[in-house]
This record gives sequence, C-alpha cells and structure tokens, in this order.
Amino acid sequence: MLSTNEYIISIAFAVILASILAYIFWVQRKQVKQGRTTSKPETAVSTTPMKLQAYERLILLADRIALPNLISRSNQPGLSVREMQNLLIQTIRQEFDHNITQQIYVSPEAWDAIRNLKEQNMLIINQVASFLPESASGQDLNKNLLEMVMQTPKASLHHIVSDALSFEAKKILY
Repeated sequence: MLSTNEYIISIAFAVILASILAYIFWVQRKQVKQGRTTSKPETAVSTTPMKLQAYERLILLADRIALPNLISRSNQPGLSVREMQNLLIQTIRQEFDHNITQQIYVSPEAWDAIRNLKEQNMLIINQVASFLPESASGQDLNKNLLEMVMQTPKASLHHIVSDALSFEAKKILY
C-alpha cells in the first residue's frame, strides 16, 4: 500500500503532465478559432487518409496503454509483483514500438502527448511496485494501481491525450 506522500508525488507528477497537455490542447483550439492554422497545400490531400489513420491508431494506443485496460488485458494470476511489473512495462513498450512509425503523420505535440502518456504510465507502475514488498503478488500490484487510478481519475492522462488526438484529427477533416 502506498503512503500519503507517495500518492501525492505520483498525483502531482500526473497533474503536471496533464496540465501541460491541456495547455497545448487549449492553444491549438485557440489557433483554430482564430483561423491561424496554415492552409493545406495540394500535395497534402494525398496524405490525409494516412494522417487520419495515424491519429486513429494513436487513439487506440492511448486506450490500450491506459492502466485499467492494460491491467485487464495483462492480468495473469500467480505472478509475483516484479513479474507483473515487468509484464506491464513490456506490454506498454511493445504497444508503443508497434505504433512508433505513426509519428511521421502526426504533429510533434500529438507524438509528445503519446510519449508522455507512455512514460507516465511506466513511472506509475514502477513507483507503485517499488513500494510493495518482494513477497507481494502481481494481483497486489494490479489492485494498488487500480486503486490509485480510481482515487485520482483526473490524474489519468489517457483521456486528455485521446481528446487532443481526436481534436487534431478533426482539424485535418475540416
């Protein structure tokens, strides 16, 4: 079980990342409303389907590496806390690596949001696991991770990332 200070540190880190992404999202919306986005050159028309597909894949990636979804897919009874920690981290890395080429089709801000989500989730997993005893089970790790997510739903970055990616995809359409 995590102490209050450990929860505060984890929550503070998540809130800072969420704030940065929210600010980027807000600036982009403001630019669109002011009409300050650049017009699309004729050659961009042929890349539009690939860009939209990249945003779709990254939204799916954000959903797949969200801690509750990751835990439900990776849950294997009988694993130790360290084995479960390694499995969750490995799964996040594999999902991320599988979609790494999508960065050429999306904005740098969108890719940074995905990278930050990956890093935040790995950090949370490692922090929670580090406070559990060696004798703890993988189920204990999963339970503590889910409790943390439930106690601080606003610290969950995947909703913000998904919204930002969706907004950028809609900018391509219009």
